[in-house]
Parts: sequence; C-alpha cells; structure tokens
Amino acid sequence: MGNHIRMNYAVGKIVCLARNYAEHAKELGNETPTAPVLFMKPASAIIDNGGAVRIPSYSSECHYEVELALIIGKTAKNVSPADAMDYVAGYGVAIDMTLRDVQNQLKGKGLPWEIAKGFDTSCPLSQFVDKKDIADPNNLNLRLSVNGEMRQNGTTADMIHRLPQIVSYISGIFTLEAGDVILTGTPAGVGQVVPGDQMLAEIENVATLSIYVQ
Repeated sequence: MGNHIRMNYAVGKIVCLARNYAEHAKELGNETPTAPVLFMKPASAIIDNGGAVRIPSYSSECHYEVELALIIGKTAKNVSPADAMDYVAGYGVAIDMTLRDVQNQLKGKGLPWEIAKGFDTSCPLSQFVDKKDIADPNNLNLRLSVNGEMRQNGTTADMIHRLPQIVSYISGIFTLEAGDVILTGTPAGVGQVVPGDQMLAEIENVATLSIYVQ
C-alpha cells in the first residue's frame, strides 16, 4: 500500500450515495435510480480503524455497508466528468453504518434519513492512499466479514454511477472542498450486527478496517 494522506486534511462533509449497486438496491426492494441518490453524514460520525460502533438506544437493527471512499484534494464546483478525477486526492475504505429499522420508518413517512445514517460512530473510515497508487479505482474488490464470516464480496466495477460522474454530479450541488469525503455506495450482502461483533472491511490495495460493535 502507498503513502497514507488523510492526516493532511481535516474532514469537512461526508456526501454519500445510496443505491449505487443494482444488486444492493434489489435486496432492499428499491428501484435502481437514474440519477445518484445522495445523503450526508457529519464529520462527527467518523471513527478510526480499531474503533467501536455504538448502536443508539433508539434502534434494534444496525446494518453494515462496506464502501469505497474518496477524499477531495482541492475545491471542486461544477466540474465535468472529464476533469472530475483531478480533484480526488485518494481512496479509502468506509463502513456506512445504518439503522435499518429507523431508516425504514423514515422512508415510510417520506422523511430524511439522517438519524439512521449520521449518528455518532456511524462512519468507520480508514486512512487514505494516494490516488496515484491505485491503477483502476473502477475495478477494486470490496469485502466485509463479521466474526470471520464473509458477508459482502463485490467490486467497484458493478457501480451504476462511476467515480467521474459521481464527483461531477455532487460538485454541481455542493461545492466540494479539500478534505471532503464521498462514500460511493455498497454492493449486495448487507446485514445486521449486534454488540460483541467484530467487522473487518477490506478493499484490495487500499486499506483494511477493523471495527468492534458495542
């Protein structure tokens, strides 16, 4: 693995994609979107490798979602897909922790998802490797195991919206600044964790992330 670069940046905002892998959309009974579906997490949601997810008392169904994370290296506003990757500084691995019961209740009422997605400890996040060290970010293997049992095993090649389109689209809505993080969606295989579980998330040649559940 190459040089870790996250320490050069303070994370600002975390912009996340939902339903960016067709099989994951299908497993949750969602339509495959034509445009990216976005939500946000606060920077306060981040925990580092070796940290612990604390499931809030208002949920009894907490799910893992392994994702490729991008970190932005310079201000991007209304950038084209052709230029978008010039604004990406590096890649990491994240777990989008989701309170599925709470999310489903909110979706049923047509309400925002943030309390299901942005709670404290909901964004385990690795260090980032320089993008120059990753030959093809659109063909990376993502894996997540729980207590040593493989639960997710996918590839970024199955993304519906590719990285240049993602960065371009988001930059047309939110100005992206150095240190902002983008979570690019999760492959199929999401499921529940409970206190005492140990998660291991890995993206080949990028990073591993070991997280305990409390």
